[in-house]
Amino acid sequence: MNEDYLWDRSGAPEPDIERLERVLGTLREDVPAPHFKMPAQEIRRPGLAPWLGRLAAVAAIVVIVLAGSWYSLQQSVRAWSVTRLTGAPSIGGFAVAASGELRPGDWLVTDSASRAQVSLGLIGRFQVSPNSSIRVVRSQWNDFRVALNRGRVDAQIWAPPKFFFVETPAALAVDLGCVYSLEVDENGVATLRVTRGWVALEEGGRRSFVPAGAMCRTRPKWGPGTPLQQDASERLRNKIEEVDFELAGVSGGVPGGIAGGISGGVSGGVSGGVSGGISGGVEGLKRRRAEAIAAIANEARIEDRVTLWHLLSRVAEAERAPIYNRLAELAPPPAGVTREGILRGDSQMLARWWSGLALGDTTWWGFWRGPLPAPL
Repeated sequence: MNEDYLWDRSGAPEPDIERLERVLGTLREDVPAPHFKMPAQEIRRPGLAPWLGRLAAVAAIVVIVLAGSWYSLQQSVRAWSVTRLTGAPSIGGFAVAASGELRPGDWLVTDSASRAQVSLGLIGRFQVSPNSSIRVVRSQWNDFRVALNRGRVDAQIWAPPKFFFVETPAALAVDLGCVYSLEVDENGVATLRVTRGWVALEEGGRRSFVPAGAMCRTRPKWGPGTPLQQDASERLRNKIEEVDFELAGVSGGVPGGIAGGISGGVSGGVSGGVSGGISGGVEGLKRRRAEAIAAIANEARIEDRVTLWHLLSRVAEAERAPIYNRLAELAPPPAGVTREGILRGDSQMLARWWSGLALGDTTWWGFWRGPLPAPL
């Protein structure tokens, strides 16, 4: 078949097509079709009636969904559902056979062979590992809070930021919509590892914002340390431990002053085999701290920019230059952020630089109740 003829009548037509055209041609009419004018009363314009019905249907669906969500949330507030995974976890000293409920004030304890899962309904869920002890502190529609005395929890939270909190002996973990693990050892030292989203750690005005792929340690009396990438080098981890805890306070890095620096240095010297803190006195501790900060700057990769940014607000003004230089090399500061401003601890410039570090979605900033960590 000549398809061109069918489209634009070009080319030779097929005999069957010609025959069909002759037959249909007898029905051709050259008189134009008559024009009918609609009576005025029959002319109708589309009104709101069709839309009102649709809107009513949508509203009904929304009401049903919200009512179901509210009911589920209220059920979560009244009691948290506990499912035994292995062994014999206990609530208030009574073993959980298959499932149970947690209410404010209840303790959930697992031994070396026990694991349990706690469901918070629309908020999320978390698993409790062996040798763990947690207590429900609060259960309100916008404040679900537990205290992790020891052990480990693995949380999956899909609620809006700042709905789920975990208290530890050293800091408060504030969920910002994420997946993470939090472990507390027998000395109260907590280790946070974030798999997805963000978690904030705070204690006494000191805050750490930990993104996916990063970790952070906390110690009682010191609060949250500096966030680190989970694949950071061992050298970088060790130097961060020195600056955050062992040598904290030597140069005013955190509250505690020289006395805190000396005690931290001595304990670090005893436990880590470091002699500088003891033999060199305060000046030796200061030199060791300066060397640690320089080592951090030299060791940091582009992936470690979150570590460097936090350090800028944690070390003393005289110690910031190496950290600034390395961060500026890895992630040049945006317009309006100057070296002088960062070295003197300008919080607005720190915030602007944070926004330019491309650390992922930080929409949770809008939910945060205060500014960025204030420089010391």
